[in-house]
Parts: sequence; structure tokens; C-alpha cells
Amino acid sequence: MNYLKQDQIEEINGNVLCWLATTSESGQPNVSPKEMFLCLDNKTIIIANISSPGSVKNIQTNPKVCFSSIDVFRQKGFKIYGEATILGNDGNNSFEEFRKILINRYGNSFPILSVIRINISSIQKILAPSYLFNLGKSEEEMINDAKNTYNIK
Repeated sequence: MNYLKQDQIEEINGNVLCWLATTSESGQPNVSPKEMFLCLDNKTIIIANISSPGSVKNIQTNPKVCFSSIDVFRQKGFKIYGEATILGNDGNNSFEEFRKILINRYGNSFPILSVIRINISSIQKILAPSYLFNLGKSEEEMINDAKNTYNIK
């Protein structure tokens, strides 16, 4: 079992979007963006369920998930595998605790219907293919290239 290191936690928590991959009862893969998430510690990620009935249903059927998050400018990130549980607003103390943590970080502009808790089982680094073809470039140059590609000044 792999656990996140402190610098990896900070990197993930610095990103603004993640994707959660689940599998339906029929075996159909589903990837859904999530914008309220947090690495709580080196083995736990929480995600706010704002409007994800498909993800919730899939997790209830098959708890194995893949969480993915990258820094779009650095073009680096992590793919994290684990098992997810749904913590609902049914008197669950963990739900309320995690809900408050997410609201403290992101504000309360969206209702949090439930919280998806992922217990991490393995971690892989994600590296954009451009790193393989631009071996002499620094990370700063790669960031500038990405900003130029997206017309960001």
C-alpha cells in the first residue's frame, strides 16, 4: 500500500479540479469532474457530492475508484486508486465533520449532498507526454509553453 507524501498532498490540494472514475453495475466506465476535494492525510481523500448521482450509485455498486488530479500548467499530477464510501446526511458524524472541512476550504455556494471518502490503495504519477519529447526543457519553460498554448498571460 502506498501513501501520499506531504509534498504530494500539497500538490493535489493546490489543484482546482479532479476527475473521479467509477464503474457502473453493467461495467460501463464513468469519469466525472469534481471541484470540491481535499487530501485529508496521506491515505484519505474526500470529495463533495454536489451533483453526482451517477458517481454515488456506481460507488454503492462497486467501491473501487480512480481519482486523478493534475496541475494544468505544470502538466504533472497523480492517479490514485482506492475504495470509496459514501457518507450521507443521515446523522453520520463523519459526514458533518468532512462537510465542514470542505465548506471551510471552498465556501458554501453549493449544497453538499454527501461526501465521498476514498481510502487510498496505490498512487501513480501522471506526466504529460510533452515531457518525453522536450527533454531539455525546464519545468518553468513547460509552464510557459502551456500558458502560451491556452493564451494565458
